[in-house]
Amino acid sequence: MNHDKDMSVTSPIYSEIIDLIAAGTTPQSVANFRPSPEAQQRLAALIEREKAGCLSPEKKAKVDHFMELEHILRMAKARARQILSRGE
Repeated sequence: MNHDKDMSVTSPIYSEIIDLIAAGTTPQSVANFRPSPEAQQRLAALIEREKAGCLSPEKKAKVDHFMELEHILRMAKARARQILSRGE
């Protein structure tokens, strides 16, 4: 199984999240994280294709997986902001 190929649908976004984690995170770096415009555009295009029913089941599953990951990232950002507001 080629892991890089499996992430090809949203690879810029996955790469950016992986880089954030690999670099060592701080509450501030998590709170400040924003995907690149390229990654945002690629995901937006895929979501539009999904809405239009133009994605293969495999690509739709990958987009769904990314949306779950994105939810986790939002939760981490919220937690990071709580930590920063408490001055920890």
